[in-house]
Amino acid sequence: MSGPDLSQVSSNWKRLQEKLRTEKKEKQKREGDTANNGLKRKRVPEKSSAASNGLKKARASGTASARIEKKRKMGGYLSTSTASEDAKAQKASRLIHDHDIDPAAVSAAYGTSNGSTKSYRDDINGGLHPTNKVGKYISLDCEMVGTGPPPHSDNVLARASLVNFHGEQIYDSYVLPPPGIKVEDYRTFVSGIKPHHLRPGYARPFAQVQKDVANLLDGRILVGHALKNDLNTLLLSHPKRDLRDTSRHPKFRIESRGKPPALRNLVQAELGLQIQTGEHSSVEDARAAMLLFQKEKAGFEEENRKHFGQRTRPGPGRAGGKSRDITPSIDDEDEDEEEDADDDLDLLHGEDEAGLADELPSASRSTQPKAKKRKKKKRTKRT
Repeated sequence: MSGPDLSQVSSNWKRLQEKLRTEKKEKQKREGDTANNGLKRKRVPEKSSAASNGLKKARASGTASARIEKKRKMGGYLSTSTASEDAKAQKASRLIHDHDIDPAAVSAAYGTSNGSTKSYRDDINGGLHPTNKVGKYISLDCEMVGTGPPPHSDNVLARASLVNFHGEQIYDSYVLPPPGIKVEDYRTFVSGIKPHHLRPGYARPFAQVQKDVANLLDGRILVGHALKNDLNTLLLSHPKRDLRDTSRHPKFRIESRGKPPALRNLVQAELGLQIQTGEHSSVEDARAAMLLFQKEKAGFEEENRKHFGQRTRPGPGRAGGKSRDITPSIDDEDEDEEEDADDDLDLLHGEDEAGLADELPSASRSTQPKAKKRKKKKRTKRT
């Protein structure tokens, strides 16, 4: 067998080597182009990444600044950042202008203050306020604690608060539990009542608070939410004609499908405000009920007329200008005393009903009951 042709092998080898070198150069060139393109592409993301990092830093700093402005709780109402305060001020302004609610009442309830409003500082456990006037309408709210066997569902009065038509505090007092009754559940997370609030020497005896509240309610129209519970706890009663209960008003029961709505939900739906976000305050709850009444005052009074009729006052010349010698009955004397008591009340601004007829819809005014004329009976002589 002959050996390989070296000249032939060397020429093929040379061609193969040239081909390999050419492919190698092309490969290196492609890799170089790819590397160059990759570097160019990386330069663009570097700029964008720097911008994006800047955005991220800005966002992070914004979040940190937002965290600095933490939420603060004032009473039962929630005070948030500046944006929330602006929103609250807008809602308060809407209540004043759209619903014709007294600015002082809105300011007292929610702490908003601008050129036309002022805020009031509550005198916690101050008893009867020395300067604020009571007026005709008064709003009541009570806080209770639990007693009795588990689950301690028996209620005992722990705090009673009243505000006037403008939300100004009239009365506020913590109440000592009756002798022999031990408080088993203070319900602090809801009521805001703590053991030191009910210590002797600080809280007032139940009999004193009951007497003070009864004197304030005498001859006045009582506003509140679920007043039956508050009156039962105080062991007091009040004429149904003089009750304005926001939990029983028909318009306020529409969203709850006829059931008594919670005060927190009702205030949120009707006034756009938040209450009872933490521990309750009976002063603030009483103000919230009064704000609801102010918004629907005409509707409340119309419903009251439907159930109890129009309250009339005796005028001069009612009996044809002739004086009657008949001694008035006991019922007539009671009615006269009630009307005289209404006359003696110092009405606050916005409490008078002079413009109430104009607020009522025309259909309601046309359906007011008219006085019936009495027909004279003919007397026949018996023969």
